[in-house]
Amino acid sequence: MRYALLAGALLAAACQSPETNNQTADSPPAKDLHTLSNADSIKVRHLDLDIRVDFAAHRIEGSAAWHFANPDGLSVLRLDTDGLTIDSVTAGGRKVPHSLDSAVAFLGNRLNVPIEKNDTIVRIWYKTATTATALQWLEPAQTLGKNQPFLYTQSEPTYARTWIPGPDGPGIRFTYTARVTVPKTLMALMSAENPRQKNDSGVYHFRMDQPVPAYLMALGVGDVAYRAIDGRTGVYAEPAMLDRAHFEFAEVGKMVTTAEGLYGPYRWGVYDVLVLPPGFPLGGMENPRLTFATPTIIAGDRSLVSLIAHELAHSWSGNLVTNATWDDFWLNEGFTVYFERRIMEAMMGADYADMLWELGYQDMQETVNDLGKDSRDTWLKLDLKGRSAEDGLTDVAYEKGAHFLRRVEEEVGRQKIDSFLYKYFNSHAFKTMSTEQFLEYFNAELMKGDTALVSKIRVKDWVYGPGIPDNCPRVPQARFGKVDAEREKFLKGGAAGGLRTQGWTSHEWLHFLRKMPKPLPLAQMQQLDGAFRFTQTGNSEVANQWFIMSVAAGYKPAFAKMEKFLSQVGRRKFLTPLYTEMMKSPEGTAMARSIYGKYRGNYHPLAQETLDRIIKK
Repeated sequence: MRYALLAGALLAAACQSPETNNQTADSPPAKDLHTLSNADSIKVRHLDLDIRVDFAAHRIEGSAAWHFANPDGLSVLRLDTDGLTIDSVTAGGRKVPHSLDSAVAFLGNRLNVPIEKNDTIVRIWYKTATTATALQWLEPAQTLGKNQPFLYTQSEPTYARTWIPGPDGPGIRFTYTARVTVPKTLMALMSAENPRQKNDSGVYHFRMDQPVPAYLMALGVGDVAYRAIDGRTGVYAEPAMLDRAHFEFAEVGKMVTTAEGLYGPYRWGVYDVLVLPPGFPLGGMENPRLTFATPTIIAGDRSLVSLIAHELAHSWSGNLVTNATWDDFWLNEGFTVYFERRIMEAMMGADYADMLWELGYQDMQETVNDLGKDSRDTWLKLDLKGRSAEDGLTDVAYEKGAHFLRRVEEEVGRQKIDSFLYKYFNSHAFKTMSTEQFLEYFNAELMKGDTALVSKIRVKDWVYGPGIPDNCPRVPQARFGKVDAEREKFLKGGAAGGLRTQGWTSHEWLHFLRKMPKPLPLAQMQQLDGAFRFTQTGNSEVANQWFIMSVAAGYKPAFAKMEKFLSQVGRRKFLTPLYTEMMKSPEGTAMARSIYGKYRGNYHPLAQETLDRIIKK
């Protein structure tokens, strides 16, 4: 609605079908060094997936049929796999020999399938490994219901190849259908058109008509139920979580409408959220039509739902216009953080969004300090050659990318940047974008040869330079300023119970704790806990910060609750800093190893990989 005056041609483009739009997405993508496929030459169009989920064996098995065009008449189709057992392969209906190359670090094994010039379909029968990185198999005891097992996938950035043989790169899009067989007591869901209730057969059929890259392939299987929020939004969760989740996400429908008012139509039909069991290693994952979300955002007061705004914003930045390679990751995440905060500003007010900006700035500072202010990994344009794509998934892409757009907004004004982003998302829908392509478009559409404007923004310093540029914007801090005053009052001897904290959100409490000295004297820890019951808080963000402070201070009354927290939460954002803090002292190290030894099995393989490095160093 806000952009009703834009040219009619732009609005028409916004309403094109994905199939029409995708026809222009066949230009050669930027070189992707994280796929072993030859999808830059053989154009993969569609996947027919037929799989069975075997909880007893912790295995997925079945077939993947790829439909493709071979304009150059190549004789081999090359696909990504990692740890898969390939049982047999057909091309054009003929059984053909196949070969798997030796494993390449971070990339897996390339599958080579001989094809003839006129072949258009290759079908692969396969099984996953019990160690597949994308898959977390949960025993009933690890779920809320305690009666049924659960499985979910995490394919980003390069883990789709651990459960589906195929071209696994963000610049490679395809449509898909799937037939998934699961135990009859469970429901299957995918990043596609989904059922609303369990059936009697355990066989579920899925369809995704919009082309997506492999990292957005997602599967969840468990004892879940659905409840609508409005006509196009809803929530799935284990029955024991459904009421709480539905309350927490009551504003999601309004979020979608707000997002559309900013940057154009929502293209994916419905927007649902699946609340996963606690082992999920991320805050959320933007799988199309079905965001995966951590239960740690279920705070009971809707105070942490900006994460849902983030995953929703990905429906434009990331899912609709996708980074061409993982070196261009900031084009997904930086744009999404900016968009998320614009949604929250529209819904909650500028002073609320300003708190999110400041907390994000603090996260960026900490990440740059950890990496080193001159580190190549603090550029927006990454260089991940010969490395895991995971190495680029830091707050640099998220926060430096978002602050770059905020810097642009400061110079060109909100109306111009909004018009630019609206056109950017809608004219590049269902396409990929490299950093270089974006900057060319940015210069042509927004800078328009204005050298003075270019020098003020200093684009090269942001994209091809390290650290935080000295023209990085800082937002007004009306609410955090008041928090700072109350913290200072406490540190100068004021009683915790006398502080003016009425009406504080979790963001204010988090800022209050983050800026405390570390370690804080035990007497002051006790006073804070007595006044505000931080050890008992149900807010995961606040709890995690409090437990970090408790470890640093040796505040033992919090340790039992901290262990319970670590037994239930699998989110790396919380686990990594908390275990890292414990490893800083001999006593803490012993505690970390003891706790991790008990609960490692509750964590996703990605979290295990991260924590193994911390605990065993």
